[in-house]
Amino acid sequence: QVQLVESGGGLVQPGGSLSLSCAASGSIFSVLTMTWFRQAPGKQRELVATITRGASTNYADSVKGRFTISRDNVKNTAYLQMNSLKPEDTAVYYCNALIRQNSASDPRGYWGQGTQVTVSS
Repeated sequence: QVQLVESGGGLVQPGGSLSLSCAASGSIFSVLTMTWFRQAPGKQRELVATITRGASTNYADSVKGRFTISRDNVKNTAYLQMNSLKPEDTAVYYCNALIRQNSASDPRGYWGQGTQVTVSS
């Protein structure tokens, strides 16, 4: 059994900052790529940022220069530091992780339950 738990969402004013965490736990051999997605009301889920186990990163154009993804491989945790937040960043943020449960298994994708981020004055 594998669980992903996000935390750190909330309400923030435009221009403010928030930090999200995504912790993987359970029967884990290795956590490979970890990705943050978001879904605003009435819109499709979109990729925000992704980080490989070796810490290579990629960002959506809409968040480049404002958001930073990082990870701690010992803690099996990914982070998303969000600065200069805008109202259009309002969404439920979801974490996805590719996880191998043993040395012989193929990696499988897991989702967290999501955390709400609201940017409003």
